[in-house]
Amino acid sequence: MTTIKDSVHDHIAVEGVAADLLETPPVQRLRRVKQLGTVTMVYPSANHTRFEHSLGVYHLADRALSHLGIEGQQAERVRAAALLHDVGHSPYSHNIEEIVYRKTGKYHDDVDELLDRGEVARVLAAHDLSPSKVAGLVGGDGELGQLVSGELDVDRMDYLVRDAHHTGVPYGTIDHERLVRELRFVDGDLVLDEGNVQTAESLLLARALMNPTVYAHHVARIAKSMLRRGTERLLRETDVTAERLRRWDDCDLLVGLRRSDATSAYARRLSERDLFKRAVWAERQAVPDDLLAADHDAVRELEAEIADAANVSAPAVILDIPAAPSMTESSSRVLVNGEVRRLGEQSTLVNAIRAAGTDQWRLGVYAPAEDSERVGEAAVRELGLDLGGTRIRDVRRGIHATLDEFN
Repeated sequence: MTTIKDSVHDHIAVEGVAADLLETPPVQRLRRVKQLGTVTMVYPSANHTRFEHSLGVYHLADRALSHLGIEGQQAERVRAAALLHDVGHSPYSHNIEEIVYRKTGKYHDDVDELLDRGEVARVLAAHDLSPSKVAGLVGGDGELGQLVSGELDVDRMDYLVRDAHHTGVPYGTIDHERLVRELRFVDGDLVLDEGNVQTAESLLLARALMNPTVYAHHVARIAKSMLRRGTERLLRETDVTAERLRRWDDCDLLVGLRRSDATSAYARRLSERDLFKRAVWAERQAVPDDLLAADHDAVRELEAEIADAANVSAPAVILDIPAAPSMTESSSRVLVNGEVRRLGEQSTLVNAIRAAGTDQWRLGVYAPAEDSERVGEAAVRELGLDLGGTRIRDVRRGIHATLDEFN
C-alpha cells in the first residue's frame, strides 16, 4: 500500500491494482497535463494536474464502494477505471479536445487502445481485470459506470472541490463526503438517499458559480481560442498528426508550437501572456439564432469576412461561439418519500440556475490590441449583432486621454 498526501483529501491510501497502475507511463504523463488548461492565465495557483485529480477520483470511488458494500473484482475494476479515467486526455485537457476529435473521432474517454497494450494492459492482466470492461466503466457503461461517469459521478465531486481549492475561489465548495456517503443504487440507477435534495442542489449551484468565474472566464477563453488556432495550424502545416499529438503533454505541445515557423507566434503570445483582447462580448439576446448553429468551417468563413471588412490579416480575428449552456446535473436522481425523482422535477432551484446559465453565455470576438477596435466594429456589422450601441472592449481608447476628449 502507498499513502499519498493530497491537498484536498489529506492522506490517500492507494493499494491493489491502483497502486500498480500508478507507476505506468500513461498515468505518470498526467503529471504534465494541467487540470484547468489555460485557466492558469487567470488564476496563477491553478497549476494542479490531471494526476492529482485522478488520485482524488480514485479516493472518492474507493469511499463510495465501501459505503455501497461493493467488494472483490467488481470493486477493483471500478478503482482501476477511476484512476485511469483521464489517461486519454490530450495536452491542456479539454482545451483542444474538439480538434483531436475532428481528426481522430475520439474523445478523452475513448481509452480502449491505451488499456489494451503496454504497461497498463500488463498490470490489468496481473490482477485478472479485463481491459475492455475497465474501459467501459471509464465511458460510463453499466450500473457501476455511473460512479465514474454519470450525473452523480465522483469525477465531478473531486474536480469541483479541487478546482475551487487551487484557484482560491469559494464557489466550488460542496459536501463531497456527504455526497459519497449518501449514494445508493435503486433499480440500477445511482441515486442520493432520502433527505438529500439540497445535497444534490449543491452540485448544481457549485457548477453554475464556477463556470463564469473560472471555467469560462474571458481571459481563459481567449487563451484557449489562441491555443486551438495554433494547434490547428500545427496539424495543418507540419507533419505532426492528431494521433501523435493526443499523447503529448502540455510542454510537448508548447514546444511543438514554438519549433514551427507557422505557429511560433502563438507559442510566444501564450508563453508571455500577450493575449488577444475582446473586440466583442455579446449576450445571447444580441446574437442571431442562425449564428449559434455555425459549424467549424462556417466560423472560419465568418472570421475571414470580419478580417476583410476590418482590413486586418485573417489570423488576427478569432470568433468564439460557445455551445448552448447545459446542466447535466439536473438529471441527477434523488429519493423523495421512497420514490426516485429527477432533481429537475423536484428542485425549484433548477430553473433559476438554468436561466442564470443563459444569462452568463457570451459570444466573443478576439483580436490583437492594436486591431480590436476595427475588428469589433466590423464584427458587429458582419455578424448582425444587436448590441444596442454598446459593447465590451478590453482596450479603451480613452484610458490615457484628457477630460477634454470626452466632451
